[in-house]
Amino acid sequence: MPFVEIYLRRGKSPDVRRALSEAVHASMREVFRIPEDDYFHVVHDMEPHDLRHPPVFFGLERSADVVIIRMTFNRRPPAQKAALFEAVADRVVADTGMRREDILMSILETASENWWVYGRTVDPETGFDTRMSPEAMAAGRVDA
Repeated sequence: MPFVEIYLRRGKSPDVRRALSEAVHASMREVFRIPEDDYFHVVHDMEPHDLRHPPVFFGLERSADVVIIRMTFNRRPPAQKAALFEAVADRVVADTGMRREDILMSILETASENWWVYGRTVDPETGFDTRMSPEAMAAGRVDA
């Protein structure tokens, strides 16, 4: 049950806000193979003075169009998280016209027992939604 928060400066159209959310969800569907209805996103419209960042970071210019995407989900392998970052960035650029330099993403991983929603059932072996395919669970499984 991924949870996504998207922070951007106030003034972006509903179409841009929707495209950002859909880009993240489509990427999670592709990379994590989550169910279509596993879609919990909050888009935060921030006042310009409440979304602060340096104009140059890692030697690259960042514009006022910076978007911060925070994704929370169960533990995943590093390669899968890297693939997700790339998929999201590619889709955001393609679907919104935003610059790759203006996208900042972070992941917050949590254990499956830290999630609750009425009606959810979890596979005790994998910690993932029982509706996920065996391939999806295998791709996301982390053996400790």
